[in-house]
Amino acid sequence: MRSQVEALRDVLVRQNWTISTAESCTGGMCAAALVDLPGSSSWFPGSVIAYDNSIKKSLLNISEPMLLEHGAVSEPVAIAMARGVRKLCGTTVSCSTTGVAGPGGGTFEKPVGTVWIGIATPDGCKAKRLQLNGDRNAIREQTVQGCFNFLLENIKA
Repeated sequence: MRSQVEALRDVLVRQNWTISTAESCTGGMCAAALVDLPGSSSWFPGSVIAYDNSIKKSLLNISEPMLLEHGAVSEPVAIAMARGVRKLCGTTVSCSTTGVAGPGGGTFEKPVGTVWIGIATPDGCKAKRLQLNGDRNAIREQTVQGCFNFLLENIKA
């Protein structure tokens, strides 16, 4: 994963961009991967770990009606999380993660391994659904990789 994070850093530095993260199911793993690189303070000012919906609402400005209508693990919430942290941190781009890492918590509509990743860039916001397999740690690691891949696909110049 380090080479993937290095590639992301290189794109950010080349474009003089900054990044922030809003994380639920990954609990800070995206941020940790970014700060593992020396010099990350020049392009990564911060992150919000919004594991509980109260934090999604208070820090990322996600509305109660959106959470009630779509649930925390949804496309609209992933986009709103990315948009909210980008605004909060004043960054050029951002990414978000929200999902069911397991082993419990899954439903018929959203089984364990259902993850939404969101990004906010100067070109707009997008989200992508992933259906992952494995134990809790594997799902969380795959989510981080999927998030960074989605960003790289959308910000390479």
